Amino acid sequence: MRRAAVALAAGAMAVSLAACGSAEEAGGDTNDSDSSAAAKGDDIKVGLLLPENKTARYEKFDRPLIEKKIKELTNNKAEIQYNNARQDANLQAQQVDTMITNKVDVLILDAVDAKAIKNSVQKAVDQGIKVVAYDRLAEGPISAYTSFDNEEVGRTQGEALLQALGDKAADAQIVMMNGSVTDPNAAQFKSGAHSVLDGKVKIGREFDTKEWSPDNANSNMEAAISALGKSKIAGVYSANDGMAGGIITALKAAGIDDIPVTGQDAELAAVQRIITDEQFMSVYKSYPQEAEVAAEMAVALAKGEDLGSIAKDKVSSGSAQDVPSVLVPVVSLTKENINDTVIKDGIYTAAEICTGNYKAACDEIGIK
Repeated sequence: MRRAAVALAAGAMAVSLAACGSAEEAGGDTNDSDSSAAAKGDDIKVGLLLPENKTARYEKFDRPLIEKKIKELTNNKAEIQYNNARQDANLQAQQVDTMITNKVDVLILDAVDAKAIKNSVQKAVDQGIKVVAYDRLAEGPISAYTSFDNEEVGRTQGEALLQALGDKAADAQIVMMNGSVTDPNAAQFKSGAHSVLDGKVKIGREFDTKEWSPDNANSNMEAAISALGKSKIAGVYSANDGMAGGIITALKAAGIDDIPVTGQDAELAAVQRIITDEQFMSVYKSYPQEAEVAAEMAVALAKGEDLGSIAKDKVSSGSAQDVPSVLVPVVSLTKENINDTVIKDGIYTAAEICTGNYKAACDEIGIK
């Protein structure tokens, strides 16, 4: 739990802890908002595009949190236009076109496919619309970026899995279930996890899971069980909670119910699986902090203001250099710190977690 404690202590200092990226390919200088931009008041128009609705966080947390903060920052005068791409990159490109037609002042964009969206980002910028890349580092001339330290997410998951395996790790065989190749975050989670797991445990099978789909993760896990044998799998690295649900269903169907499975996003179903020992851990990410930063960036850019007071660090992509950025720390969520994380931060109440069959488990570990 040392990592969790450190990360919790660091939560209030996300800006100062943000990691700094490096770049080889030059892009436009995005340190400041465009000096030619006319200063605006609170009457701004903000576009918000989120990538999918299979993962619970986007509609439950990200959207309402971002919209609430934008309203607070603009005395309730901002107009917010919203769309969800439902994991369809072509649909998201059309949604960007609609935002351009509607003449939004700034766009908060969580890309379905970070590379495929590049031309759409360029089109928006050509029309004078600033783009804040949210959660995923979209390609193109973005003006700002906020997310979590994604390699640290992978390292946190990998270290938790090794902790769960304990002395058995050296002789253990695991399955790795990574996210979608169209999501740059997935590659960073994967890299972080490998940096911890490689050489410490045998990876029997590894998958990149199309569209982060729980159904695809379920099928992949069934294939791994068939190939390796159910008695030969000691644990599963799952990059997020949705896939963990599909993985655990496959494990149960095969009669495997006593091995650690990781996750990410602290979804309610995952928290309930954690308290009943079906899932070992998740990664809790402070969506309120990430959402508020995105809203602050978007409002500042729409008003033609400098980002210096918000974003102290910079990252770079293949098409943009030194993008003002804020990376938010993460926490390893286990049975031991549910009270101090998702309940303390108001993500869930004990009543929401401890329903029906989960009440006895909550009472046993003191969730309140």
